[in-house]
Amino acid sequence: MKKLISTLFLILLILFAEKSIAQDISQDIPQYDYLEVIVVQKANNRGKVKRIRVEEQSSLDGKLITIDAIEDIEETSTLLNYMNRANWEFFDRKAIVSDDNDPVWMSYIFRKRI
Repeated sequence: MKKLISTLFLILLILFAEKSIAQDISQDIPQYDYLEVIVVQKANNRGKVKRIRVEEQSSLDGKLITIDAIEDIEETSTLLNYMNRANWEFFDRKAIVSDDNDPVWMSYIFRKRI
């Protein structure tokens, strides 16, 4: 009888521990900070940047990167490398083109896991 109770207790303990571990794993939803960087490029000029603009965003609070450092960058490849070194992942890009000779407005979205 004592052996049966011990075995039953051990089985219940294993089942509850397994359920608890599975629940902890399933509830791990990644949280991200997002950052939008506006890049104004010359039309048909292979990534030559005219201007980079970053609005004040709460995702920059307490981070190593600064608005001034981003706005001083002169090429899109340099921007992507800078953000990558700071552990910001490139997430999305959208372009607005109005005419062939008008500048191209690019919105680069980066994210960083919290």
